[in-house]
Amino acid sequence: MFSGIRTVFRRPGVETIMTDVAEIQEYLAHLAPPDLAESWDNVGLLTGDPAQPVSRILTCLTLTPDVAAEAISEKADLIISHHPILFRPIQQITSHSVEGKMLLDLIQANIAVYSPHTSYDSAEQGINWQLAQLLGLEDVGILRPLNSTADPGLPEQGAGRFGSLPAEFTLAQVNQLIKQALKIDALQFVGNPEMKVKRIGIACGAAAEFLRDAHCHDCQVLLTGEARFHACLEARALGMGLVLPGHYATERPAMEQLAELLQQKFTQLTIWASQKETDPLQWDCEAD
Repeated sequence: MFSGIRTVFRRPGVETIMTDVAEIQEYLAHLAPPDLAESWDNVGLLTGDPAQPVSRILTCLTLTPDVAAEAISEKADLIISHHPILFRPIQQITSHSVEGKMLLDLIQANIAVYSPHTSYDSAEQGINWQLAQLLGLEDVGILRPLNSTADPGLPEQGAGRFGSLPAEFTLAQVNQLIKQALKIDALQFVGNPEMKVKRIGIACGAAAEFLRDAHCHDCQVLLTGEARFHACLEARALGMGLVLPGHYATERPAMEQLAELLQQKFTQLTIWASQKETDPLQWDCEAD
């Protein structure tokens, strides 16, 4: 259970409420338990001192040099980046690489970095659950439940979500619903626009490997951010719709939501979603 904010007495008779990295880390671990992360993932506190005081926090989808520069300029103490840095083992951290220079700049500025990644995807009220709520899905379940011997009275845990629309839609109508919910102008999809859709599977980011799970749960459509060509062919062979609004579109809103959630909990801090971060992909929608 999250223990809350620690009170520190700095002078006799004067108390100061101080929040440190460890307290934010504890709260995030309660919100998105690290044991929900995929085995290949790298979640948790990736750089920084747990005892470091925190007054300003920036959230983002991906920690890039422009986001790091924003954090340094705005004097952030902690970055919560959905996608982890140091994702693969590295042998050097030097200024000769983009990532190395960025890390050195952040360390020099005394900015810690935490990544919840797939633990936040799969959390009880994490990204996939949030997407299900945005689409108004009912009877929401888990696409790939964890094998667990935990207390049967606790909520089921696992990756991905699925649920039913309040009425039967065509795939074309589902596409419009998703564009409106995610506030985007365009998306890619596989399937007959007139096919009937009642149940939708959801796996944010790049998670077309959940296609078979969605099929087993009688979903007519899987919503994920992006997919490889052969996954699109597999969806067509299964007679399923596959809706691809983009990796950024399916995950960035949840990092904005996380900033709001943290601000509600830690009212004495300044917390914001990166203002510099943008989707690297653009759509050319102009008519010929």
